[in-house]
Amino acid sequence: MKFKINIIALLFLAFGNINAQESPKEEDFYKIVTLPVPEGVLLEVGGVTMIPNGSLALATRRGDIWIIENPSSRSPYFRKFASGLHEVLGLLYKDGSFYCAQRGELTKLTDKNGDGKADSYETVHAWEVSGHYHEYSFGPKLAPDGGFFVSGNVAFGDEEWWRGEARAKTRGSVFKIYEDGRYEPWAAGMRSPAGLGMLDGELFYTDNQGDWMGSGGMWHLKQGVFTGHPASLKWVKENNSPVKLTEDQFYAERDNRKVRGTNGQYIKPENVVDEKFKMLYELKEKYPMVQTPVVWLPHGILGISNSELIRDDTKGDFGPFAGQVFIGDQGQSKIMRVFMEKVNGEFQGATWDFRSGFQSGVMRMVFSPDGSMFVGETNRGWGSAGDANQGLQRLVWNGKVPFEMLNCKAMPDGFEINFTMPVDRKSAEDLASLTASSFLYKHHPVYGSPPVNKEDLKIKGVKLSADGKSLRIVLDGLRPYYIHELNLAGIRSASNSYSLIHPTVYYTLNAIPSGDKLGTSELKTFNSGKAKAAAPSKTAKEVVSPDGKGKPATTATAKVAEISFETVKPLLLKHTCLACHSQDKKVVGPAFKDIAKRKYSNEKIVSLIYNPKPETWPDFATPMAPMPQVPKKDALTIAAYINSLR
Repeated sequence: MKFKINIIALLFLAFGNINAQESPKEEDFYKIVTLPVPEGVLLEVGGVTMIPNGSLALATRRGDIWIIENPSSRSPYFRKFASGLHEVLGLLYKDGSFYCAQRGELTKLTDKNGDGKADSYETVHAWEVSGHYHEYSFGPKLAPDGGFFVSGNVAFGDEEWWRGEARAKTRGSVFKIYEDGRYEPWAAGMRSPAGLGMLDGELFYTDNQGDWMGSGGMWHLKQGVFTGHPASLKWVKENNSPVKLTEDQFYAERDNRKVRGTNGQYIKPENVVDEKFKMLYELKEKYPMVQTPVVWLPHGILGISNSELIRDDTKGDFGPFAGQVFIGDQGQSKIMRVFMEKVNGEFQGATWDFRSGFQSGVMRMVFSPDGSMFVGETNRGWGSAGDANQGLQRLVWNGKVPFEMLNCKAMPDGFEINFTMPVDRKSAEDLASLTASSFLYKHHPVYGSPPVNKEDLKIKGVKLSADGKSLRIVLDGLRPYYIHELNLAGIRSASNSYSLIHPTVYYTLNAIPSGDKLGTSELKTFNSGKAKAAAPSKTAKEVVSPDGKGKPATTATAKVAEISFETVKPLLLKHTCLACHSQDKKVVGPAFKDIAKRKYSNEKIVSLIYNPKPETWPDFATPMAPMPQVPKKDALTIAAYINSLR
């Protein structure tokens, strides 16, 4: 009997150790708490801000402003402060008053009689709008001189419904409003500038993928810069704008592809595979006022509709990333993390995934005095991965340090990555533990861009610091302005062999720093052998059916049902399909089961992956970007999986 008990005990310990070695996830360090909201209150959050007394104030897209007392408690108290506003997408508290950007004005709201409600609604400045539904206004953010920064979304064409337009002079631009009502143009070239942020007195913003925007990103906005979208250039002369780039100059460099078909109607620009394309940095080389992103946020990987940007000024109360920037994403209902540095006078940096799983699209964030982050969410009209149409949640760190890359810095010959805890030396000094590549996006009038000019980079060697917390990676083939993707999936922590929670970093290398390079003798170059790519299963080969022309392949048809979600999931993750689609639920895009109901052939689905037709899915606000980078073999397997769901 004793022998049996010992065996059971040993088995228990063995399985316990296996479970103990399972690497933690995001949710093991950062908990999402949903605030209890009074019945009947709908919070489509457009703005959040903290008040000096510790209360939280938020603005909704439906035109209300709420003050929430004791917001971090189990029973926060909601009090309506103002109502009747129009699509409020930003909120700021200054000197006892609130300032918000409505659709067409900057409004100051004050409680003058002390009853807890706004009784003064003052127009600081009203700007022009055409009335188009997409002319959102975001902000304000407070400038060091007391002015207020606001950004204006573009409208979209009538016949050319895909083309961003500036029908009024503030659209597609960032401008500044002063307390006395003065208007000052600041920067141009925006498409959907949903996130403004002040960092050390300097202005930054995030933009969304779309026409002329190959992917989302974060830009540094010095006065007079142009960030890539041409719509606002029609107003630069009339506005007396500091931006000194004209429409004529822009279109002399870029084909706007305004082409009419034989029926006299405009033809929607589509991505052209194997074309001779141009990039945003090439325009900067001719016109220095062109500003490339501080960081690109690769579409479908680090969000699809980037929103608020804030910096962690909690001095460690939110975890080990103090001083770094967090960016929300409305479409993927998540938050990303950014480390910035300045090289040759320009900002650049690295970005990682941080926390997903919010109930609706992340639109606005603000840090609380207790070190937690309040997250305001909305979905209406802007599809998101969350299940709800709106939300107010709180992100709380549990005090435990996650195994992550702390930062990633550019070096003359590669990158230096610092970790939150020591790494296992054997795994870090094995070149098979990491891979590197670089790519960029086209600058063209098509909606978004596939990754282009992608190159795998040779890792010449690595050098791990004595404390195991800093790793130099020496590479061949660094390219200025390109996104450099480093995947450290094989590296483990020294204490418990955990893998990194987020093993992939994307560094936007606007400039290669000068300085000393590591000598060959300093590098470790051992390579245990690269893992071989998994060979496609026989089933995957057999299910690739014909295009529906001629006699159907009975063998393939019989095998279609054998494609499971788990079988195809690695491909769906690799090509970012799951960023916008799920098997049976509407997310940003239609469910795979709903696509299957269309009874497209496999080849037709592949053609739609390469050149989507968003007009065939009018109920979805976010068009799909072209994805010709997906290999035909993978696309056919994905298509066969979709059709197996009929």
